[in-house]
Amino acid sequence: MTKRQFTCRALLVLMALNTLLVFPARALDQEVILQRLNALEQNQRDLEQQLAERDARIMELEQRLGVPPTATGQLHSVPVTPQAGAPHPGSGSSASDVTLAQAADEPAIGRFNQGGGGYTIAETPYGKLNFSAWTYIRYLNQKGLDDSYTDSFGREFEIDHRNDFQVNKVNLTFNGWLYDPDFRWLLYTWTSNTSQGESAQVVVAGNLKYRFNDALDVGFGIDALPGTRSTSGTFPHFLKVDYRTMADDFFRPSYTTGMWTAGKLGEGIDYKLMVGNNLSQLGVNASRLDDGLNTWSGRLDWMPTTGEFGPGKGFDDFSMHSELATLFGIAGTYSEETRQSQPGTEDINNSQIRLSDGTRIFEPGAFNTDGRINEATYQMLALDAGMKYQGFSLTGEYYWRWVDDLKTEGDIPVEDLYDHGFQIQTSYMFVPKSLQGYVAGSKIFGEYGNPWDTAVGVNWYPFNHRLVRVNGELLYMKDSAIGYSSIPYQVGGDGVAFHTNLEMKF
Repeated sequence: MTKRQFTCRALLVLMALNTLLVFPARALDQEVILQRLNALEQNQRDLEQQLAERDARIMELEQRLGVPPTATGQLHSVPVTPQAGAPHPGSGSSASDVTLAQAADEPAIGRFNQGGGGYTIAETPYGKLNFSAWTYIRYLNQKGLDDSYTDSFGREFEIDHRNDFQVNKVNLTFNGWLYDPDFRWLLYTWTSNTSQGESAQVVVAGNLKYRFNDALDVGFGIDALPGTRSTSGTFPHFLKVDYRTMADDFFRPSYTTGMWTAGKLGEGIDYKLMVGNNLSQLGVNASRLDDGLNTWSGRLDWMPTTGEFGPGKGFDDFSMHSELATLFGIAGTYSEETRQSQPGTEDINNSQIRLSDGTRIFEPGAFNTDGRINEATYQMLALDAGMKYQGFSLTGEYYWRWVDDLKTEGDIPVEDLYDHGFQIQTSYMFVPKSLQGYVAGSKIFGEYGNPWDTAVGVNWYPFNHRLVRVNGELLYMKDSAIGYSSIPYQVGGDGVAFHTNLEMKF
């Protein structure tokens, strides 16, 4: 007899004794007593059926989460992953600290899902609605940069130094599921306040996904091409606040509209494959796209030691791994690009194909001639590896990029371009879940210069949680190959920049 059955039968006996005490035995005939006992036994059977149904629901949820069943049938305290997360450079969802026990005890409406899951606004058998937000305030000082730079063709350009405060970006996200927990939806607004008045300063977008099984999760809509580590779901688990190293930003693809499939191929092996419209569609209207679906990107991750690499497979070890976690990844991207399908330099999270001196290849006169490139094929391969242990993290990535099949008019002195480079980032939690230091750097080996950068920074989490972060960073750049207003770099920048950030993400 189980503990639960014993308890139910003990209650049955107590209720029967209570009946006999309230109604003297001489006032009750045998038939009445039997009727009451039968009713109590029926109540016991109904209660046991309800408990069995509850246990079945718990077991189904445990199987979805991959949690081993317990012998007692009690609720586990395990992480719950949000149905969807705010997309971002490397957009993806992070694991929540909410437990099943908390979910059972707390009301569904207004429940706060710690760890980036936002607030649950509504939850019914027909669907779920969450709301989350992300923003940061940045002070940026670029007065340590040179006043001008000269590109590889001898042309001189002035640098417009910045020294200002900005509410740099705002992201408001609604997500959940509808009718079936495997059918998830995501809608968001995303602003780049540093480029107010420019095209795509405000983006309203989203996607729809359906999970057939662990190996096949299909999505349609806007998402990041998974060509580098930072565009494969790592946000907001960056060491830096919302920007990448120079080499990562130079080589990477960006966001586009398309379809994709992702999932697990085995223990510790994840993949994602995506076909899209172009390398970077935010700020590009449909009439400027060509008529071919010729942008492809995919990646494969292997985590051999622990089968995971922390929330979002991010760059730091905020979660303080007690066992050595390792990751090895490979990614490839192919895209046939046209001059008219390029985003503006200030469009949100834009991805421009540039020479290694920062010159945009589709710009008229890019090579200091009267010619221009109208079409080009971009191909990029990236290999990355990382490890985490007891608050220490080390990640590195190498890139190779080929640009060829040039369609030109006028005089263009090249037939193809080849560049390669790397980035490396390391961090340590000096005070667990509170104080973190990091160093990051990268270098590009290009046909038109070899720019590089390095940064030293500190992250302070005042509430011992990722929800709020105070960041300060000193950045040195040498002949920067990238630059736009939402990041600390300036094209051609040579010197020191400092910035500090107050970030909130829930």
